Amino acid sequence: MFCASCGATVNTGAPFCPNCGARQPAQQQQAAWGTPPQPGAFPPQQGGYPPQPGVYAAAAQPAGYPAVFGAGYATWGNRALGYIIDSLLVGGVMVVLYLVLAGVLTGVAGLAGHDAAGGMCCVLLILFPLATLLVGLYNGVYLVAQRGYSIGQGVVKVKVVDVGGNLLTQGTAFVRLLVRVGMGMVPLLPALDLLWPLWDTHGQTLHDKAVNCYVVNNPQGF
Repeated sequence: MFCASCGATVNTGAPFCPNCGARQPAQQQQAAWGTPPQPGAFPPQQGGYPPQPGVYAAAAQPAGYPAVFGAGYATWGNRALGYIIDSLLVGGVMVVLYLVLAGVLTGVAGLAGHDAAGGMCCVLLILFPLATLLVGLYNGVYLVAQRGYSIGQGVVKVKVVDVGGNLLTQGTAFVRLLVRVGMGMVPLLPALDLLWPLWDTHGQTLHDKAVNCYVVNNPQGF
């Protein structure tokens, strides 16, 4: 509901506007939540009224409900392709880490034969989540918070936004990364996470749901 005096959002049933203090008409207090004001209800402001199509729809969404994303949710195919491109980066870091850790175990630690093989088996168990975390700190946290998309997502022209259509904060992007890394340590869970958008209403993965974010089309891309 909107104030007929200044145009600010007013909670349903509120007798006064929290912005300008104007008393709200009785019929407006009883109106259904989210009903857009009549033309001319707002005083003229820079840019003019009424707002562009879709503005009322986005503003009228309850808290926790996704805004109206004009470009629409990203398709699963684009998300999967972006994931593959980002995974190639993770794979490259895994190779480097494997070579470095193998050298440490066989050289510095002085292990050989069976001991070295056993040590490398333990290393392999943590190699994927470790590489995912290292690459993700730049690719999935810094880049996503700064511009909205990782390298792979930039190639396929999608971006990550919060419930209001804004870029994620670095803290939120980091929590999203940690959830993804944690799932990478459970067999088959990364595959389930990747497939989840196929049947999800908002095209979210499980690590998207953990921080209530969405992946949408980004025509500009890089």
